Amino acid sequence: MNQNPRPQREPPRGPLREEEIRALVAQAQEGDTEAFGQVYDHFFLPIYRYTAFRAPEELTEDLVSEVFVKAWEKLYSYKIRKDVPFGAWLFRIARHTIVDAYRTQRSFDEVPEELADPDHLNAADALAKQKDLLRIVRHALWQLPRRYREVLLLSYMANLSHEDVAKTLRLTAGAVRILKFRALRKLQEYLPSEYKEA
Repeated sequence: MNQNPRPQREPPRGPLREEEIRALVAQAQEGDTEAFGQVYDHFFLPIYRYTAFRAPEELTEDLVSEVFVKAWEKLYSYKIRKDVPFGAWLFRIARHTIVDAYRTQRSFDEVPEELADPDHLNAADALAKQKDLLRIVRHALWQLPRRYREVLLLSYMANLSHEDVAKTLRLTAGAVRILKFRALRKLQEYLPSEYKEA
């Protein structure tokens, strides 16, 4: 039995097309748990990455689970429409779940200054560098205005298209492109010189 606490789920096949997602969601709305399982597999890693960058590491798994439980419970309310893809609807649930967690758990900071790993001396050098880079990028992201941060996290951590980011944030695709450009420029101001683009 796998004792690794960190989930390692991968979608069993290539990414689903939007029409396949819509069909699976319709089946899931009829109570088909296997169809919902396929939707879960498709969206798990993007939701996990997005949540991991916005919440403390020790809460990430619980929050991701909560996102999918809420999605299942509210699935009946989702109306299949071309202008609101299921992914945008799901990421709205993720955003609200994380915001609610911050409201109810005032005991943690949004930007941990240190992402301490008690076993970092035992870790491989590459892993230590990766954790250090993650800390630097996370700290820089949290210096950004919330709108900039959301656009970058949805674009790069959740890997959403401009159109899906726009639908998630209720903006136009053009506004997302402008925000993303400005956010990347601003982010560079908070990164150490060795991480800035030449």
